[in-house]
Amino acid sequence: MPTRRHDPRHATCHRRRWLRLAAGGLLASLLAGCASLLGGGDNGDRPTMYAPDPRITLDPSLPQVTWQLALGATSSSRTVDSYRIAVRPSPDELQVYRNAGWARTPGDMLQSTLLRGLEDSGKIAAVARQGAGIAADYRLLLDVRRFEADYAGQAVPAATIEFNAKLIHGADQAIVASRTFLQVQPAAGTELPQVVDAFSRALEVVGGELAGWVLVSGETHERQAHPATVR
Repeated sequence: MPTRRHDPRHATCHRRRWLRLAAGGLLASLLAGCASLLGGGDNGDRPTMYAPDPRITLDPSLPQVTWQLALGATSSSRTVDSYRIAVRPSPDELQVYRNAGWARTPGDMLQSTLLRGLEDSGKIAAVARQGAGIAADYRLLLDVRRFEADYAGQAVPAATIEFNAKLIHGADQAIVASRTFLQVQPAAGTELPQVVDAFSRALEVVGGELAGWVLVSGETHERQAHPATVR
């Protein structure tokens, strides 16, 4: 019988086919690993979106003001002002809850809480987000530093909200007042709905504090700048 000669082209083709299969398997493994890092559920469940809806009631003794306020864009790091719900199990460790997220970013939630509270109170001539078209006398800037469920060595986490607020006079861009707010509300348990409820309570408290501070700080500046026209 004739002896079959070894054709190097067949070996090269076989090696190429094997490399393609190996590369495909490696790519699939990498994609699976990325999905795991992004917090996707192993069973393919869609994430649950949480949307706290706090309502604040202002103290009737707060001043009634005739000036207008614009809410500037909030500033923060991507880690803080994120749709992911952050949790700090230990002081040096920051994680996120799997299969869950915020419907709005922390900065947006803070702004919305303040905006609704001031509008509903009737204590201010006008308030809107910057770019809405109002001729604002003052502008408020928020720098969100923390918006996380912090265990802080306890058995259950506490909703922790920290931010700095700056009230800026529109005419000369001078900083009228600056204050750092910190609100900590312990959750009733470790389940995520209980943690979200704690965030809702924290937003309600700190939103009321922020609204009162804005009204008092702005009106104090008005009285100092225009003592003859402000009653």
